[in-house]
Amino acid sequence: MGDQVELIPLEDIDDAAIPRDRTGLDGEALRELRDSILASGVRQPVEVFRLNGPEGAPRYGVVSGFRRVTACRELAGMGVARFAVVPAFVRPARDLAGTLAAMVEENAVRADPSPYEQGRIAWVAREHGVFGTIEEAVERLYPAANGMKRSRLRALARLAEALDGALAAPETLSLRQALRVAAAVRAGFGEAMATALEEASDRDPATQWALIAPYLAEAETVGPEEPPAVGARRRPIRVARPRPGLTIRREMTKAGWRLHFTGAEASGPLMDRVIEEIEALFAPGAGGCGARRPG
Repeated sequence: MGDQVELIPLEDIDDAAIPRDRTGLDGEALRELRDSILASGVRQPVEVFRLNGPEGAPRYGVVSGFRRVTACRELAGMGVARFAVVPAFVRPARDLAGTLAAMVEENAVRADPSPYEQGRIAWVAREHGVFGTIEEAVERLYPAANGMKRSRLRALARLAEALDGALAAPETLSLRQALRVAAAVRAGFGEAMATALEEASDRDPATQWALIAPYLAEAETVGPEEPPAVGARRRPIRVARPRPGLTIRREMTKAGWRLHFTGAEASGPLMDRVIEEIEALFAPGAGGCGARRPG
């Protein structure tokens, strides 16, 4: 592996050539890095690898130094022309799995990814077809992790699989919070939580946490979800979509159970009909689950 530094034009670098293990860049930290680079230049060259794209396409992908490349792009965009190129080590081409593993290893030392981001990259790598399963992704991306940490990473990857895009700022979750949500996903509450988050207009992380808190509490009273028998409907039913435009979501509260009816079809007349059906079901002598037994 050579250590000769080359000056690579930013236009020749594809920032999205490989999936990243960071879901976002901290604005203040990036500003500090940009100011440091403006004052002192790029002190540590980035690492890139050659791409085999069509003529005229970007020729390099980033292994490490994604934040430095981003900062240089901002400076070049501000008219500081000397940062339109970045010093880089061009590493030998390798398979994508090895490149991802190198990125994860480098970021574990330098960037301190959040628990959510550490798990998410395993799911993203599986989605990109780099690995066949989340289990394989965790094994290959975190070869030095012990059994307990790998189990935790698999759980966090399943969390990302269930709620990525629904949670506004999952990278701000503490390890304890992320593992609570992951446990709820494992207990079968992933769809219910995703539905609750997607239906809400408020994307504030604190508000979102309050929205899923009832599901976290309920999940902690049950064990991991058992797969339903072949041909059987999964129970308990936490989310139902009986027809287009109507979603019914159940939620446990301290005072009892709550059903949420949402969607274009969730109208007043429909609610009247639902209440009528419930009254009929529980009326004395109706034979439903609430019917009184003979004395």
